[in-house]
Amino acid sequence: MDWHLKSFEELSAPELHDILKLRCEVFVVEQNCAYADVDGLDRVSLHLFCTEDGVLVGCLRILPAGVAFERPGLGRFVVDPVRRGGGLGRTLLRRGMQEAFDRFGCDGLELSGQTYLQRFYEAEGFVPTGEPYLEDGIEHVDMLCRRGDQRAL
Repeated sequence: MDWHLKSFEELSAPELHDILKLRCEVFVVEQNCAYADVDGLDRVSLHLFCTEDGVLVGCLRILPAGVAFERPGLGRFVVDPVRRGGGLGRTLLRRGMQEAFDRFGCDGLELSGQTYLQRFYEAEGFVPTGEPYLEDGIEHVDMLCRRGDQRAL
């Protein structure tokens, strides 16, 4: 497994294509969500992704404070459906959290998670900060993880 962390400008065209393709396969097709995935925030985000034998298997983006949340945040967290259930998602999330805490020196990280994944995020140190709400027809909840509450890599 190879891990990569790049700004938008550092992504190659094939890397960006693979990231957008995986996100489309999961967020648009699998989740039947006919809303645009490309929202303009990729340009200001860091992109953490992992490949196996040159094939993208998971990715997320790390957003600076003030872009989507008050604090730095995580988003567009996705694992290839054939790779789910083996711990890759947990490792990807923990790496993303560590990168965000290290790079931004922040006291906490935020995310807007789909509610069916709330327990997964809670197991990694996130707590809900509000009530569930609908975003693009899918129930989400805002969550926060304070520095020191995250699980180790």
